[in-house]
Amino acid sequence: MKERQRILIYRLGSLGDTIVALPALRLIAQAFPDAERWMLTNFSIGAKAAPMAKVLDSTGFIHGYLEYQIGTRDLRTLLRLRKKIRQLRPDVLIYLTESRSLLKTLRDALFFRACGVRRLIGVPYTADMRTCRRMADGMFEYEGARLARCLRELGDARLDDPAVFDLSLSSPEREAARCALEQIARAKPLLALSIGAKVSVKDWGDANWSALLSRLSESLTGWGLVMLGADVEWTRSDTLVKCWRGASLNLCGRSSVRESAALLGNCRLFLGHDSGPMHLAAAVGTPCVAVFCARNMPGVWFPYGNRHRVLYHSVACRDCRLEVCEKYQKKCITSISVSEVMDAVMTLAKEVAPCAV
Repeated sequence: MKERQRILIYRLGSLGDTIVALPALRLIAQAFPDAERWMLTNFSIGAKAAPMAKVLDSTGFIHGYLEYQIGTRDLRTLLRLRKKIRQLRPDVLIYLTESRSLLKTLRDALFFRACGVRRLIGVPYTADMRTCRRMADGMFEYEGARLARCLRELGDARLDDPAVFDLSLSSPEREAARCALEQIARAKPLLALSIGAKVSVKDWGDANWSALLSRLSESLTGWGLVMLGADVEWTRSDTLVKCWRGASLNLCGRSSVRESAALLGNCRLFLGHDSGPMHLAAAVGTPCVAVFCARNMPGVWFPYGNRHRVLYHSVACRDCRLEVCEKYQKKCITSISVSEVMDAVMTLAKEVAPCAV
């Protein structure tokens, strides 16, 4: 009997990185339906981020995982990883990394060749494949679209079909979300808020959030507020939620990633930073109002789709890729006013729930 083909997918990151890659992962599953699909990814990310395995559970895209330690330069660690990959004996390596330099790309390709993988798919050898294209409207290509371009030999990823972001949520996950929301069942519609951010430069600041919530609760009377995020964000979120005059619920750290997706599917709007929960909300079809810093080009990491409102101030130092901004004190995101975000929320609220505004 012929041995089952093995595919190894190289993708690092956490929640947002996983959501952005969903169309590509679905395409891979369709291109290799009978293969055993493994993912080489990082496991330990930090208290504010969920690993890919927590997101992809039950989707059927991945059958197993190999751990990659981000930033490792230790030769012994790399040799151990090489041994594990050689033992797995993948027939194909699918390269799904975030944009990186040609030197690093070539280094990665050589490593996988040294692991015995003969066929590499998606390795972006050209500058055009490594970077998101500038669009006619001045925005830049969605990162998920760039990944799909890299895999075009496998077919069309169909990014414009909402079904490609389907997480295959189970009945128990949906039921857990329903039970959690029973605590504020009297409040409808629901606004979801996540103030988490993996890096400092993405954080709009509690003073802004508290001022915004105070104003929104006066205008969105009857709406309920649901706070979502990691466990380490519970205390901070609990302080902010006190600014909301209506029914509220702080579920930070109280629900799994996939249960949070089901929760977001029951919310009429999402409000928050450029974050994993924002991408999760977009994946389940919930319109987003997102407050962005300018560490990346506009459009690359925006929530996918045309129903969202993104606050992004383009500055001379945009695309800095910084995690901490000391020189300019995060002027790209701190220059976004409470009134701007208020207007965006109210405009979108009137579209999605006209009778409730």
